[in-house]
Amino acid sequence: MHIVRFIGPVTGQATIGLDDGVHLTEIDGTIGDLLRLTVEELRDRCAAADGPRHDRSSVRLLPPLDDRMEVWAAGVTYERSKAARMVESEKAADVYDLVYDADRPELFFKSAAWRATGHGGHVSVRGDSEIDVPEPELGLVVNRHGEIAGYTVVNDMSSRTIEGENPLYLPQAKIYLGGCATGPAIRPSWEVPDPYALGIELTITRDGGRAWHGEASTGQLHRRLDDLVGYLFREDVFPDGVILATGTCLVPELPFTLRAGDEITITISEVGTLTSTVVAGKAGMPGF
Repeated sequence: MHIVRFIGPVTGQATIGLDDGVHLTEIDGTIGDLLRLTVEELRDRCAAADGPRHDRSSVRLLPPLDDRMEVWAAGVTYERSKAARMVESEKAADVYDLVYDADRPELFFKSAAWRATGHGGHVSVRGDSEIDVPEPELGLVVNRHGEIAGYTVVNDMSSRTIEGENPLYLPQAKIYLGGCATGPAIRPSWEVPDPYALGIELTITRDGGRAWHGEASTGQLHRRLDDLVGYLFREDVFPDGVILATGTCLVPELPFTLRAGDEITITISEVGTLTSTVVAGKAGMPGF
């Protein structure tokens, strides 16, 4: 079962529901409403769902976040990501080495709900960057109480050019229109027995052929998921919940860069597959 947000075929409005693989069963409210509940309350709400049903193939999915939700991200949580960040930032390589072993993780704001795109949507490469890559990440869907309510897929787009120039440019490298995709849905946490044993696969397709491919596992995480959530909630509140991307271990080697027209496919086992098409700059982002 997945919790989805979609365009209602009758109302034409954003709607939420449960996806059983064949049909979608509507639930009243928003994703934010669900994440104001405890995990136990959310589980009961899902079990009692009895709204209108729709054929799964007849609806268009939306990013699984709304209201006042935000996307945050953790960095340098895998050995591979630490090595990649050190290579691209030779002037400040020690910064990434230090944070990898520190008690406090690197956490940064990634996107507001309105800025994130969903499955089948677009992501962009910055016009002022020469090397841009996707970063496939397990997203923790966390309720307002700091409980992990579910999991989703996050594409944490990144400008290696900008961040490599100076670590203080991280917000510009990470936070921009077209820089974050999430989806296609939320897999409830109670249906994922071991989040540290999920396969992650990234494929970049260009001109009909495979331009880059890699596979990894959340078993390579250097951090505990509840530890990342604990630091995020230490001195902050998320009234409608939050998505926390947990870092990546699949980074295309330099000098690989995305190009407009590339297709990015990220699959996390037991969670879902998120596909995005690359455009050039904010001018290429439709609907904004």
